[in-house]
Amino acid sequence: MSVLDPLRSRSPVNISTSVWLTLAVAAVSAALAALLGEAVALGVRRLGRKREILATLAQRGRRPLAGFLATLAARTSLGVYTRAADWRDPTFSVLNLLTVAFAAWLAVVAVNVVQDVALLRYRIDVADNRRARQRRTQVTLVRRVVVALIVVVAVASVLLTIPGARGVGTSVLASAGLLSVVAGLAAQTSLANIFAGLQIAFTDAIRVDDVVVVEEEWGNIEDITLTYVVVRLWDQRRLILPSTYFTTTPFANWTRNSSDIVGAVELDVDWNVPVERLRSHAEAFVKDHPLWNGQTYVLQVTEARNSFVTLRVLVSADSGGELFDLRCAVREELVGFLRREHPDALPRLRVATPPPVHLPQQHDGRRSPHGV
Repeated sequence: MSVLDPLRSRSPVNISTSVWLTLAVAAVSAALAALLGEAVALGVRRLGRKREILATLAQRGRRPLAGFLATLAARTSLGVYTRAADWRDPTFSVLNLLTVAFAAWLAVVAVNVVQDVALLRYRIDVADNRRARQRRTQVTLVRRVVVALIVVVAVASVLLTIPGARGVGTSVLASAGLLSVVAGLAAQTSLANIFAGLQIAFTDAIRVDDVVVVEEEWGNIEDITLTYVVVRLWDQRRLILPSTYFTTTPFANWTRNSSDIVGAVELDVDWNVPVERLRSHAEAFVKDHPLWNGQTYVLQVTEARNSFVTLRVLVSADSGGELFDLRCAVREELVGFLRREHPDALPRLRVATPPPVHLPQQHDGRRSPHGV
């Protein structure tokens, strides 16, 4: 062995060759790991033919799983090269960032899949869906909270992987109490809405698809977030209200205890109305109507004064839209029945004219020809 052999082993040519060989091995490892992730997703998808959760997880998690395994394999392969180099720290920082990002993406996908599977168990297209709507509201809000926590932890982990930003990441995690106080002072309204959203989810005040009356508007709860609630009005408009509205302002919830809704139809008629015959006709019409859910029907005289008698018909349906159509149908039927069968029962305004008043005859002081 010559004296120049150690120098030749450390020559730039050998070092460059070793670097390129290491990079090539890392690239091949990343490609094989990505293929392994695709194979795992394919296997899970085949196993999920009978289980929808597995099929959905394989479909949505295929890319983040392949990326996570590829970056992890590349980082492990590059760790074999232990010599000092300028490219090591930046490369490992990028790989660590990608690893955390893909892991967070995979966790978010898993949370979303669990939410979708949980929502499938609680269907709201059934007659009595109060409990299902409550569970769907809670699952949706819990998913949003968990996703927000995953994002926060991922950002803090990324900061911890960057050498120049480790102090920032440590401060973010260590001073969470101080930051929460500062954030509370700076964004009291936003935090109040967030806590109100959590309160709505777990106190069962409102649920998705509840029928409510807010701001003198009737509609259904379409979406509940951590900061606001979307109400779909009867004319398809959307009313956006902060979450604190439903914890500080009185509102009407028609489906708080049951999914069926009761509505009223009121008519002003004349005193000559045949109440019993009208009640029989209305009962037969309501019971034959396809929108009536068979729960509530009654016709009563609620007012009788001045020139009118007020009739009120109570009917029930399974949803707000069906109840509105049923009330319109009952109103139209009763008006038509009165016009056809009992026109004398239509409302009339009675005006009584007083008898004429006879005033005493006035005289001008002259006598009549007869001396009177």
